[in-house]
Amino acid sequence: MTGLRHLKKQRTHEAVSAAAISLFLERGFDAVSVAEIAAAAEVSKPTLFKYFPTKEDLVLHRITDHRGEAARVVRGRGPGTDPLTALHRHFLDGLARRDPVTGLNDDPEVLAYHRMIFSTPSLAARLMHHMTADEEALAGALTETAAGPGGVGGPEDAEGSDGSGGSGGSGSGTMDDLVARLVAGQVLAVQRVLARRNWAELVGGRTASEVLPEAVTAADRAFALLRDGLGSS
Repeated sequence: MTGLRHLKKQRTHEAVSAAAISLFLERGFDAVSVAEIAAAAEVSKPTLFKYFPTKEDLVLHRITDHRGEAARVVRGRGPGTDPLTALHRHFLDGLARRDPVTGLNDDPEVLAYHRMIFSTPSLAARLMHHMTADEEALAGALTETAAGPGGVGGPEDAEGSDGSGGSGGSGSGTMDDLVARLVAGQVLAVQRVLARRNWAELVGGRTASEVLPEAVTAADRAFALLRDGLGSS
C-alpha cells in the first residue's frame, strides 16, 4: 500500500508541474495564477502548495534531479581520476546525450523553458539560490575527497574529448576550505557559461548536431583553463 501511495503522490506531483509549465509557456509565468494551475491540474490550492511551496518551484522541479550533481560526480569518480577530469567527462557525456542542463537540446519546449527561466527575474533568482547550494555541496565534496594523490587535477591529468590523458596525477596536495570554495565557484560558473552559450546558438536557429563539435571544443578549452589557470589562455 505504501508503494501505491507513493506512486500516486509522484503522479500528482508530475501532473501539477506539467500543467503549470504548459500554462506558463503559453501565457507567461507572471500571467498565470496559482488558482488557475490548481484548476488545470484538478487539485486544490492547499494540495498544490503541499507539493510545491512556491510558484517558482513548479518550474524548477524539472531540474531538481541535477541539484547537487557536481558533488555526486566528484564523490563517485573512479580511482585515479581527479575531480576536474571527472567533471569534464561528465559535461561531455551530457553534451553527447543532449542533456538540457548543458544547453545543447533543441527541442522547442526545452528552448522555451530555458527562455522563460532566463527572462523571469523571480525564476532566475530562485535558480541562483539552487546554484549557491550546489556550490556549497561541491566545495564540501572537494574538501572531503580531493585531499591526497591527484588533488583537484593538474596538467598531468588533463583529458581532452578524445579520451587521451587523465592519468590521475601524482601530486599530494590537500584542499582546504578556501581553495575548495574557489574551485567549486569556478567549475559551476564554467558550466553555466557553456550551457548558456549553447542555448544561445540553438535559439539563433542552429541545430544541436551542428553546435555539438563547437560545444565540445569550448568545454575542452574551458576545463583546460580551469586546470592550468586563466593565464594560459
